[in-house]
Amino acid sequence: MIRVLLADDQALVRAGFRALLDAEQDIAVVGEARNGREALARARAEKPDVVLMDIRMPELDGLAATRELAADSRLSHVRIVILTTFELDEYVFEALRSGASGFLVKDTEPVDLIAAVRLVAGGEALLSPSVTRRVIEEYAIRAKEPPASPELGELTEREREVMALVAEGLSNEEIGERLVVSPATAKTHVSRAMVKLSARDRAQLVVLAYESGLVRPGWVSG
Repeated sequence: MIRVLLADDQALVRAGFRALLDAEQDIAVVGEARNGREALARARAEKPDVVLMDIRMPELDGLAATRELAADSRLSHVRIVILTTFELDEYVFEALRSGASGFLVKDTEPVDLIAAVRLVAGGEALLSPSVTRRVIEEYAIRAKEPPASPELGELTEREREVMALVAEGLSNEEIGERLVVSPATAKTHVSRAMVKLSARDRAQLVVLAYESGLVRPGWVSG
């Protein structure tokens, strides 16, 4: 059973999401929170698999709550999905940097919401190539020149190549097709890169790829 915590200051949004998710046999909403402080308390009490976290909430916003949750070793298994009203939310890149596993636009189709919860609970990152690359490139381009990252030196050439393709938004299957290897082999390279860089998940790998300068805004591999 996938245990979900809903954190949003709008009761109507929480009620709608709860109705959709509780209707699924393998998903259960185990708690709701109206602000970031409540989200932290409920997450520590319920230990959900997935938190659907709104960014703009009173008392403690979703960004700060995400940062605290991601830093809590007792909740290392919890995956956070940011809820946003607009695709190009200025805080999304910072949320990914803070430990979120991805994000959803609030008016997403019900079937996509359910699929997203299952995807993230399974350890994947919710990174749509069409939306995520646009968000990251939009805001990473405003950042200062990335410093040299000695950690990247620990990666093999193939791991660096795979990491760049992850940052491009490609799935394991798509990476396999690009490099003419099996999806399982692509997944192994991704996993090894994550371990070497202490990345929480694929979302963190994308952020590290940009922050280290391995991938530059506007860059697309051939």
